[in-house]
Amino acid sequence: MKGRFYWNKRTVESLKKSIEYFNQAIEKDPSYALAYAGLADAYGLFSTYSVSSPQESYPKAKAAAKKALELDETLAEAHTSLAKVLHYDWNLAESNREFQRAIELNPNYATAHQWYGNGNLRVMGRFDEAIAEMKRAQELDPLSLVINSDVGVTYISARQYDQAIEQLRKTTEMDQGFYYAHWNLGIAYEMKGSLQEALAEYQKARQLTDDPRTLALLGHGLAVSGKRVEALRMLDQLKEMAKQRYVPAYSFTIVYVGLGEKDQALQWLEREYQDRAVELLSLKVDPLLDSLRSDPRFADLVRRMGL
Repeated sequence: MKGRFYWNKRTVESLKKSIEYFNQAIEKDPSYALAYAGLADAYGLFSTYSVSSPQESYPKAKAAAKKALELDETLAEAHTSLAKVLHYDWNLAESNREFQRAIELNPNYATAHQWYGNGNLRVMGRFDEAIAEMKRAQELDPLSLVINSDVGVTYISARQYDQAIEQLRKTTEMDQGFYYAHWNLGIAYEMKGSLQEALAEYQKARQLTDDPRTLALLGHGLAVSGKRVEALRMLDQLKEMAKQRYVPAYSFTIVYVGLGEKDQALQWLEREYQDRAVELLSLKVDPLLDSLRSDPRFADLVRRMGL
């Protein structure tokens, strides 16, 4: 399906294009469950890639996932789509059940292993299981740039930074233009204390896309490197960008973390909570937030999240 081809590219334009193709497939055959599953997966990524807000995109993702299941209850892709929607709803228990059902129906569907591993198991801190699921996804789809990148993301959350760097460098070698791998490689370098390399990767990611998260990471990296004036410039750009398009609250959180402005960072985390932002599910495992962990307000947020 052309829709999946564009969906896999993970850019604002390619996600919009994938929606067009999935809708075309549905127009041709309204009983095509796979196209509805694809539609759900594309809408589900809209807020992650700053196409639109969760409030706008998640109901569309949920409706498409439910329609796919209504058309074919035995379709692993449809159960995977619903599992991802439940993940966005912060309903990890139900989401886990749907992922397990998807894998039972089709053990060879790479995305089910990927999202179960890097989505649910990782954010729950079940790293051994998460890495095992990600490796299975990688075996099933060794050329997928996003799966290869997400193996690295899982290593980052598990604080296995050497493995993350090795994996993400390999991914950037597969395609120098895949910005998601560059920004995560930047995070891995930063966590290892290699700030110069981290900044270079953040800058590379920023050159490749106008995704607000790359601007936020660059601002964060500059702040951590002591380049406060430049970091504040990035923050101003983010604020301007937010007037034109959806910018996840997390983007502001990490710049303020880099600047050492804990109160502001925690205020933006609270806004994420009010928005029910998917990024907040990584609260317990995100190393970029480590400097906030000792604050009672952070602990209270973790408690309210039920993580």
